[in-house]
Amino acid sequence: MRILRKIFDFYLDGSIHVALSCFSLVQITQLYFNIPKDLLIANFAFFGTIVSYNFVKYESFVRTKKDQIRIKFKAIFVLFFLSLIAAGLCFFQLERITQIISIVFLILTLLYALPFFSNKKNARNWAGIKIYIVALCWVGVTVALPVLNASISITPFFFLIGIQQFILIFVLILIFEIIDLAQDDPHLQTVPQQIGLKQTKILGYVLLVIFCVLAFFERNIHSELSFFPLLLILVIAIVTALFLAFANEKRSKYYTSFWVESVPILWWLMLVFFL
Repeated sequence: MRILRKIFDFYLDGSIHVALSCFSLVQITQLYFNIPKDLLIANFAFFGTIVSYNFVKYESFVRTKKDQIRIKFKAIFVLFFLSLIAAGLCFFQLERITQIISIVFLILTLLYALPFFSNKKNARNWAGIKIYIVALCWVGVTVALPVLNASISITPFFFLIGIQQFILIFVLILIFEIIDLAQDDPHLQTVPQQIGLKQTKILGYVLLVIFCVLAFFERNIHSELSFFPLLLILVIAIVTALFLAFANEKRSKYYTSFWVESVPILWWLMLVFFL
């Protein structure tokens, strides 16, 4: 049992689960835009997420505490290195415009993690900005990249899908911020720190209502879209709302790192199995 626990912790700590969530959102975008099955961009998103998340999480630790690196971190480094190679191989097969946009989001990731300025603070520590950078990067990778790589024209439907996924990711991050409320530096000015726990949850519920309403606009713009995906959006909104409702500072890391991050995976699997 202990071995299984360690394997599961490595799966989470190595950012494999969050990468699978990113992979799932790319697949959802491809389904919505009727993009022929293209594992290249999905794999690029998967391995790129492992690289970027592990870089953000462990760069500072490796840089300042090299003598404390344990076996688990060495295994994560191997995963990071192999994922970097895989992401690189995928990158060079992407369309030129996709490569350019990917580099833009790489720069955002570096800005998020590394202290570029004289105050030694990275974007992760800029008051109130973290949630927007993360959500924007996710939408860029999971919506913009698949559409651009498939040479699909940018239409109002594209922006609706982008806004919808931004809202979902934003609400999921709100849950993380609620769980981390007691541990986060007050200077971070996360949403719960700024407006309080109750108001944060109300904001999340309002955003989820907008998330559902956008689905009906998508149906009007994209008449070929069946009614069933709209029903699944309602299911995802309800599941997310429940996670938000029961979120509090006493929840374990598995509440967010596994269950909350499983929401995009659940959405994709339901689309695959029920469409």
